[in-house]
This record gives sequence, structure tokens and C-alpha cells, in this order.
Amino acid sequence: MIIILKQNADKEKVQGLLHSLEEQGLTCHRSDGAHTTIIGLVGDTSRVDINSLRANDTVEDVKRVSEPYKAANRKFHPDDTVVTVGEARFGGTHFSAIAGPCSVETEEQIIEVARAVKASGAKLLRGGAFKPRTSPYAFQGLHAEGLELLLLAKKETGLPIVSEIMDLSHLELFRDVDVIQVGARNMQNFEMLKALGHCGKPILLKRGLANTIEEFLMSAEYILAGGNEQVILCERGIRTFETATRNTLDISAIPLLKHHSHLPVVVDPSHAAGIPWLVEPLAKAAVAAGADGLMIEVHNNPKAALCDGAQSLTPAQFDSVMKKIKAQLAFEGRML
Repeated sequence: MIIILKQNADKEKVQGLLHSLEEQGLTCHRSDGAHTTIIGLVGDTSRVDINSLRANDTVEDVKRVSEPYKAANRKFHPDDTVVTVGEARFGGTHFSAIAGPCSVETEEQIIEVARAVKASGAKLLRGGAFKPRTSPYAFQGLHAEGLELLLLAKKETGLPIVSEIMDLSHLELFRDVDVIQVGARNMQNFEMLKALGHCGKPILLKRGLANTIEEFLMSAEYILAGGNEQVILCERGIRTFETATRNTLDISAIPLLKHHSHLPVVVDPSHAAGIPWLVEPLAKAAVAAGADGLMIEVHNNPKAALCDGAQSLTPAQFDSVMKKIKAQLAFEGRML
């Protein structure tokens, strides 16, 4: 349920209204826009008397929200949320790029890649320390050592770091990680999402392989419900019958998510395609569809990579893609 307040509503009367609603066990989310102030009610609103609310002299209108996600809903929060990480901004008119290898392998590798992607315009460095792999025999990351190497790269370049958490028991290890990534396989790990709702760090939430838009937003809702409003949604391709690509990038998800939610949306064309030459056209398509950022896999020697080398760009290829993305953003009146 949302309450639309009248312009210039008396502040004391509004506070009284909020207090009475909270006494009914409801949580009130206030959103002050340029022209309208909205109060979103979360909880059991079935017993709330809409007519009584409408009669309140501070209230312009009251509407019920049919979607199960509330805090993530644009109806509750009409203005875009902007998530800030260092110099990076995601959301609104802001656009940022995240780049780096699938997995952290050596100090030399991660620092070389970090320097290269920063020079090309990336604002955050990604790298996996804990890697979910389909095969139990595949390389699964350096774990705590990998996070330490990421922090060395951050110290060397100043780039904030993004890495994926696999288990809540590892949360303390992520205390110095700037953005915690929740991978596709953990999108519906609800206990993890609840805990991340209290961690105070930006969360990059990836869409599951076979999850709907509503399910995706409901996962974001778990984090938001815990009080953490720094959520970045990531479309990384879904599983379809098509076998020509690793996954199928759902371009329609970008405008749909931005229509239904105020949260920023980034796109991972590397995991969607699984093919290096497809990364550029998919990245361009994502920008055209309104994405707030990109996450691209970059490795200094893809042929020797221990994880996902086949889909990684070289630093030179990444630089070429970034030049074209910068030109496209400039044409649209946006900046990287």
C-alpha cells in the first residue's frame, strides 16, 4: 500500500500519521520526490481502512500495490536509487563499468589486469576468490588468499573491489570487500540474503539461470527488507533451449526491471555470451536498453586462464569495447 501526501503537508501531522501506522505493526518507507512525497507501507495492510486514510487532511490518495515486492517497487520509490562505490555511480543518469578476471590466480595477474582495466575506464575491479563450479574437479578459487590479492590490487590502483560470496561463514572475510556479489546460484539463498540485508555493504545481485523478473525482485526485497538499500541488480543471461551461446541475454529484462523497480541494473555480457566477440554487441545493446553499468571479464592471458578463459577479453579488446561504449554513452548524453 502507498500513501501519497499532499504538497506542503503539515510536518507534525505527517509524523502523527506515521506514528499511528507504526503502532499498527506496519513499516513506513518515506520517499521524498521533487513534486510528490510517498509513504510505502510494508506489513499486513489488509486491516488498514483506506477510506479513513483518505480522510486524513495530509493525504492526497491511497493505493494498494498488487506486486509482492514492496521496497524494491518503483511505486514505493519513484526516483532512481543511485548506488555509490568510490568514484563509481550506478543508477539515475550515472553509468559505471566493472571489469576483471573470472578468478584471481596470482598477484602479478590481478595487478596487471587491474592497471589495464582502470586505464580503459573501469571504475571497479572484479575477481573471484571463491568460485562456484559445475565440476568438483575444476579450479574453485584461492579463497582467503584470493581476497588478499584483490586488496593488493586495490592498494596498487585505487579501484574498489567486487567479489562473490559463496557461504555466510565467509562473511567476515569480506569485511574489506567494497561490493559483495551474490551469484546466480545463490539468488534464492534466502538466509544469505537476509544476512546481507544487515551487512551495510553494496550488494551486486545476479539473476538466477531460470528465474523470472518477479522472483529476481523478490530476492532483492529480502536484502532491502533488512535495511540495506544499496542493491545493484545484474542481468547475466538465462538458460533457454538455445545452445549457440552459453546463456541467452535477456535484453528485455533491463527496461522491465527499471520500469518496475528503482534499483540500478548492470549487465554481464561475458557470462551471457560465453563468446568474446559477442561481448561488444551485447554490451552496446545493454547500453541502448538503458543499463546503468556493465560487468566484463578481462584476463591478461585468456588461453592460460584457470576459469572461463574462453569468454574473457584481453586488455586490448576491453579497451576497444570501452572506447565504443564511451562514444555511445556520449551520444545518449550520459557519461562513463
